[in-house]
Amino acid sequence: MAHAIAALAVELADMAAADHQSSILANSDDPAEQLAWRRLTARHGDRLGEIMDEYGWPTADLVGEEAARAAWLIAQHADRQLAVQRRALQLMQQAVSAGAAGPRELAFLRDRTLVNEGRKQVYGTQIAGVKDGAPVPWPCEEPERMDELRAEVGIEPFDEYVAKFAMT
Repeated sequence: MAHAIAALAVELADMAAADHQSSILANSDDPAEQLAWRRLTARHGDRLGEIMDEYGWPTADLVGEEAARAAWLIAQHADRQLAVQRRALQLMQQAVSAGAAGPRELAFLRDRTLVNEGRKQVYGTQIAGVKDGAPVPWPCEEPERMDELRAEVGIEPFDEYVAKFAMT
């Protein structure tokens, strides 16, 4: 079992590395590059679904910090696989409740899933586009409470987040 867990941790880390290297393709002007990104994230989403079937949510206690973060990233990018995102959200919520995962990452995944469902996000983590040179979030359920809700899960105020986002 320990060998299988170690192999799983390496597999998740490798998937995150491939995701990171390919993420530039997501917004490419070349449809072939966009398609390559979609294929990669779909393959990873499928595999994450299998991992969740076998192990539940891959927590840091199970696979280590790096691999747990990789699993979260894969779930974040499974945008065309809402069933995978919803399942990851549910399992991650249970892990956060048990103290085995962080509320910050859960907040990002919750917002991403809500936006992908065509609903308003909670924490303002998902950016819709840029207006007058400033990133604009997708609509939020309670925009006036956004920074308060962000603080509760350890996310910096929106203006600080946007400043960081704009520099990258």
